[in-house]
Amino acid sequence: MQTTVQDLGRVGWQHSGVPVGGAMDEQAHRIANLLVGNDTGAAALDCALGGIALQFEAAALVALAGRDIAASLDGAPIPAWRAFRTRPGALLALHTGCRTTIAVAGGIDVPAILDGRGTCLRAAFGGWQGRALRRDDRLPLGRATPHGDRIAASLDATPRTVADWSIGTALIPPYAAAPTVRIIPGPEHALLTDASRDAFFSDTFRVAPESDRMGYRLTGPTLALTAPRDMVSSGVSAGTIQLPPGGAPIVLMADRQTTGGYPRLGDVIAVDLPLVAQLRPGDRVRFVAVTLNKAHTLLRQREHDLARATHALTLRFATGSNDAR
Repeated sequence: MQTTVQDLGRVGWQHSGVPVGGAMDEQAHRIANLLVGNDTGAAALDCALGGIALQFEAAALVALAGRDIAASLDGAPIPAWRAFRTRPGALLALHTGCRTTIAVAGGIDVPAILDGRGTCLRAAFGGWQGRALRRDDRLPLGRATPHGDRIAASLDATPRTVADWSIGTALIPPYAAAPTVRIIPGPEHALLTDASRDAFFSDTFRVAPESDRMGYRLTGPTLALTAPRDMVSSGVSAGTIQLPPGGAPIVLMADRQTTGGYPRLGDVIAVDLPLVAQLRPGDRVRFVAVTLNKAHTLLRQREHDLARATHALTLRFATGSNDAR
């Protein structure tokens, strides 16, 4: 459907009208890179709904992360959330998935533009020639880190293709086709009618087919304000829920615009953004309000868990470690 080269986005350029972009599921992107010894922001492939086949011209260390992944390596099933080795000529096929990150040790070696290697599709720059991948594209790989080399060597020293270790399950988001997503109510949330405010938190919304990397359009109850509101455009972020005049909310995603003038009903908290990113058209979502303090607590816990996993993996494959052998 669509595969692009992405990293963690162009942070610090919104004042110039440049969208942040980056991986749709930041958590999957970071963990996939961690599993192959990369910096968590290294460029990787961001694949929508599977259906891609990759042939490796050289041996590589690879990891897949995301929701509902079914993949094979030379016809044999390969799991997600684990590192695995490929030989020269090996064919990796991603049969199904929602937003799948494919990370390779060394990262996808494309030029950095405005401090980022990700693809900005609307402006046609960055990534691989500023566009989604096509058949017969040949992507260059960067040099693996010493840490990545040690992970690869540990696999080469065994008859296994796939690592017998993985990331802790606590770090894998609880993906679902109908998640309950936590939000912080936005500046214009109080302007909803009483009925719309009740419906926003009690009813279920569906992801419309007219959804993309910029935003997910939701269908469900039509929401209304108590009175029309003229707004000055202001900054928006990943997870901002806007309400256009038609009454169907939009959740802004990775390729969101830098400013918006629609009422802001809320913002999806950072730890739940992966749940939204991994929704397919037709999937459902419900919203529940939490406080900013709660959102901060959950984010600190996630970052603490990720730091512990990074440290544990570094120790496991440190030079001279028994575990690395």
